[in-house]
Amino acid sequence: MCDHGIAHCSGQWSIVSWGIYGRHKKQNCYTMRDWILFDMKQIWDISPEISTGGLLFPGDEPYRLNWTSEFSKGNPLNLCSITLSPHIGAHADAPLHYAENGKSFSELDILPYIGICRVIHAVEYRLLLEVMHLQNIPLPLPERILIRTYRQQPSAWDQGFKAIAPDAITWLHKQGVKLIGIDTPSIDPADSKTLPCHKLLNAYDMRVLENLNLEAIPEGDYELIALPLKLDGACASPVRAVLRSL
Repeated sequence: MCDHGIAHCSGQWSIVSWGIYGRHKKQNCYTMRDWILFDMKQIWDISPEISTGGLLFPGDEPYRLNWTSEFSKGNPLNLCSITLSPHIGAHADAPLHYAENGKSFSELDILPYIGICRVIHAVEYRLLLEVMHLQNIPLPLPERILIRTYRQQPSAWDQGFKAIAPDAITWLHKQGVKLIGIDTPSIDPADSKTLPCHKLLNAYDMRVLENLNLEAIPEGDYELIALPLKLDGACASPVRAVLRSL
């Protein structure tokens, strides 16, 4: 503990006992005042609600909630169980989803899902996002790119949602991008049977976020936080994805 009664950190961000962050420059520790300034950064929730009527890929397991204990039935607490496809709502695909011997999230590093990202708009393009649609983006790119394709998120299943061309995945990889996010159910077209973009993700050891809600997000750079659950053996995981101003 420092002289201010808070946790020492040696110049790094540190969680203190009452759950705040802050920094006192001279003492090299964190203070409430600096946390208040830090906390003034704007946050955007880019995760759609997961509900019983939520959109999902045809054939996926829908969200279902079952109450196993309820106050109304004389029980001391409410307790529920849920079933759902891990691809419903904002989610991260694990390599196990598109590679036979791929890893699940219990084996993966979470660092790709936290850090600086750039939101780009591609609402005017049809069907596939090609390399030529990306070449006006200022370089260098951060390691995370989020692509907005919808002006407004659909309220029903959209079989013709926009996807990414394989050569665009390769171009982004060459720019140092390690994670691609998109506001559609998949980076490959809905009717794709070969999933070339997912295969390239595996070849390049890249990560993907799908089903984000970016309709309120201007183009620009943000901090992304979208942590997958540590689900052993699962092919994907829901995420609560947020953006924070820099």
